[in-house]
Amino acid sequence: MTPSGKPTVTITYCIGCNWLLRAGWMAQELLQTFQDQLGGVTLVPGDLGGIFEIHVDKELIWERKQDGGFPDVKELKTRVRDRINPEQDLGHLDRGKTGE
Repeated sequence: MTPSGKPTVTITYCIGCNWLLRAGWMAQELLQTFQDQLGGVTLVPGDLGGIFEIHVDKELIWERKQDGGFPDVKELKTRVRDRINPEQDLGHLDRGKTGE
């Protein structure tokens, strides 16, 4: 957590795989959705080897190899929300395809 007491997200990406743009886009999506709830999103260049990990504070919430690729925006926002504010409604992302 930051000095403000707000959680932070860290995205570690493989520099050899050129995943900076993907990591940056995900950071932007999180900052837009959780503007006043996050203390920040940090992008960390990782070593070669295909690393792509997302942590909320020190808790790993996504690991590319373990979770089978990259999260879509719905999955990413849901996992972050579940850690920082489980009661928050994510609007259309929380509704099923049938328009629940």
